[in-house]
Amino acid sequence: MNSIDWIAKILLIIGGLNWGLAIWNINLVTAVSDGIFATIIYALVGISALWAVYKLVKK
Repeated sequence: MNSIDWIAKILLIIGGLNWGLAIWNINLVTAVSDGIFATIIYALVGISALWAVYKLVKK
């Protein structure tokens, strides 16, 4: 497992926690950062999800 896989896993965990906390109207990403940084984090989580799908299909 290379470093890209580890980074993708960490970002997917962040995204999953953010979705889980949304039940209580808590947004973890915007609590930590706001504005363009939150947008960048969301984009990175989305790219990580695409990477995970690619890795699943590749096997």
